[in-house]
Amino acid sequence: MNPKIALQLWSVKEDCQKDFKQTLKEVKEAGYAGVEFAGYYDLPAEELKAYILELGLEVAGSHIPYEKLANDYEATIAYEKIIGNTRIVVPYMTFPGDFDAWKQFVTELKELSQKLQAQGMTLYYHNHSHEFKEVEGVDLLNYMVTEVPELKLEVDLYWLHDAELPVNDWLDQHQANIGLFHVKEMQEDPRESTEIGKGILPIVDYIKTAQAFGLPWLVVEQEAFQTLTPMEAVKEDYIALAQMIEGVS
Repeated sequence: MNPKIALQLWSVKEDCQKDFKQTLKEVKEAGYAGVEFAGYYDLPAEELKAYILELGLEVAGSHIPYEKLANDYEATIAYEKIIGNTRIVVPYMTFPGDFDAWKQFVTELKELSQKLQAQGMTLYYHNHSHEFKEVEGVDLLNYMVTEVPELKLEVDLYWLHDAELPVNDWLDQHQANIGLFHVKEMQEDPRESTEIGKGILPIVDYIKTAQAFGLPWLVVEQEAFQTLTPMEAVKEDYIALAQMIEGVS
């Protein structure tokens, strides 16, 4: 079965700030089956739930800063329950060179994961490239899933490539913990994200891997824009990715 296509709304954050509901409408009209949230722009949970139901958009997940999960857990999770989200994604963490701090963080992730599991939710961690470089000789993502086997990874393929890993081998080794892919295209010079199909990454190979792993979603993210507006770009991203999926089905 093919994974569905969602958009990480950070890609169109300026549009969301101007008019969150209109942006969601345009994302649906562009073809996306779902969204991954990165904030809710003061929209009450019940209102958001009703609106995405009206649009026919599914919730692929939500990026929630770890500090918010740690300091405002009850209200945060209550909101997620109302909108029907079960995937809680920690989007970023860093402790440069401090393995002890990472160990403490992972201990806290384990506690958080168990709390979320009791609520019918799953904890994810979304990588960048620094997790492979920050503590010399340590793959921090591997450390996380070794210590917290129930933790899922939202693997950002752009950042795996940026970290100069043997990407396919790494993905195969961590298949059991991979729950989502972030599909972000890379242009080489300057090295930054671009529209899917215009860069250097083997996106078709990653689609095949997602199919083999049985992933439910491919989550599109774009953070840099060369000639198109963010909304124009993510519309092109959808068309290109959908055509690639169709081509390998």
